[in-house]
Amino acid sequence: MTKIIDFSKYCSIKIGSSLCVKILEDVCDIEKEVKIIGYGNNLLVSPSAKNIAILGEKYDYILDKGDFIEVGGASSSGKIYRYFRDWDLGGLEFLRALPGSLGGLVKMNAGMKEYEIKNILDSVCVDGKWIDVDMLSMGYRNTDIKGVILAARFKKNPGFRYELVEIFESMRFTHPKKPSCGSCFKNPKGDFAGRLLESVGLKGYNIRDVAFSKEHANFLINLAKGDFEDAISLIELAKKRVFEEYGIKLQEEVVII
Repeated sequence: MTKIIDFSKYCSIKIGSSLCVKILEDVCDIEKEVKIIGYGNNLLVSPSAKNIAILGEKYDYILDKGDFIEVGGASSSGKIYRYFRDWDLGGLEFLRALPGSLGGLVKMNAGMKEYEIKNILDSVCVDGKWIDVDMLSMGYRNTDIKGVILAARFKKNPGFRYELVEIFESMRFTHPKKPSCGSCFKNPKGDFAGRLLESVGLKGYNIRDVAFSKEHANFLINLAKGDFEDAISLIELAKKRVFEEYGIKLQEEVVII
């Protein structure tokens, strides 16, 4: 089964065109070259992108399995957050401030400050096979997961921490209100991508309708009618300037397809 998705409406940065996307309803539907997307947060999709897919509704679920909570890959961060809050479970309070689907959140080891997915993760179902978290390499905004994340299991840590929610929400106040893909680059070890971008004159800098925000230099935003090529040009310019000035190779946090 397929559907047409207009990525200029679907993606959080509101950049893209209408493309045919496959809906995965079962493990047997997974193809080697398929690129799974979630809800389009932190995502830039080329007008020529192919082999894109989304998980079907059967992967949108949350189940109490006794020793752990199992969450389907298509479940939203908001749904997961509310479940853990309502059942007084700690460890995922930061999802209150992070959009996305379970698959994408696990793939990039999402988090805020020292609070990350990996801290509470038990195992991940990749291409239909469960893998223990100890067998995965999970670092800052990165994992070595190569296949399709169909589900994940989380440890049951009693005690939802409301004070953390307040901290995470306060961090969101400085985020820009324009359509955005969130953080464009990962923070280099011992430094901040936003600081580096600002120091090379890119805070508020734009190429036509794509810019680095005036509020937060590491946020790539759409001023009005930004397009994919302008976004890529700005990303490449940022990498070039920072490398020439500091010898640091910035790594994209935004996923480019």
